[in-house]
Amino acid sequence: MLPIASGKKKLVSPKINRYFYLMKFVDVTNDIAFRKIFGNENKKISLISFLNAAINFPNGNKITEVDILTPYQLSKLSGGKSTIVDVKAKDKNGNTFIVEMQIAESEFFHKRILYYTSQSYTSQIAKGKDYSKLNPAYFIGILEFEISKNTNYLSCHKIMDIETNEHIIQDIEFNFIELPKFSKTLNQLETSIDQWTYFIKNAENLDVIPENILDQGLKEAYQEANKNSWTQIELDDYERASIKEQDEIGRVTLATKRAEKYAVDSTCIEIAKNLKQLGVDISAITQSTGLSIFEMQKL
Repeated sequence: MLPIASGKKKLVSPKINRYFYLMKFVDVTNDIAFRKIFGNENKKISLISFLNAAINFPNGNKITEVDILTPYQLSKLSGGKSTIVDVKAKDKNGNTFIVEMQIAESEFFHKRILYYTSQSYTSQIAKGKDYSKLNPAYFIGILEFEISKNTNYLSCHKIMDIETNEHIIQDIEFNFIELPKFSKTLNQLETSIDQWTYFIKNAENLDVIPENILDQGLKEAYQEANKNSWTQIELDDYERASIKEQDEIGRVTLATKRAEKYAVDSTCIEIAKNLKQLGVDISAITQSTGLSIFEMQKL
């Protein structure tokens, strides 16, 4: 009998012995992992595949080539804000694509993405130049939270006439993939964007590439997400990004709890003030509101 190689699992069938490597995939939503998979200059096939899956281009058009750009966007205005996006690319027709992974909902999120998507659009030409040279800008946000009332996990937002749905003002489009709304199992995946979203949400819980993956770009993404192919430096950066992410989530959770407690305390204080003015006994007020004698004395 042949020895079982280290890192392999042996499957025995009546006819043959088949070997395959078990894989350990990274969390694709991690900042380092996300940029390695979608912002890899040497593996642009994955980004092209994802963009074609996520965006419904007019006339059935598809992207065939992209140039991956620097994620830094420096404002042309003196004192203007600079922004950093996860992945930014441009195709051969001049269309700009911004792909961002967002873990936690933040205040003014919608204003921020409008700001730097518009910035990408307007920065294409200098002031007073030919407006015909402006090309569309597409934003794709992969979100770990829900942002819309749409029950579908994938939604597209454009500037439309609210009565006729006429689309006169074009060129800027926002697409959101809301991961909490995605619940499809491996056997329920029907479209390319289904398969991509499944990969983004579930890859870290898998140990092999699913057999039904036919898209070469997605196959490359799975290979790139395999920890066994990462250098130690990349793994260290990945772990640091994961810790930073957890710290940020912890800060948001703590701030939320403090805000909730403040709201409860404020309500109790108002009730206590009203009861005190009505002449209710302090001990009865403390029992009703949960405030201490000390807090009542401060009132």
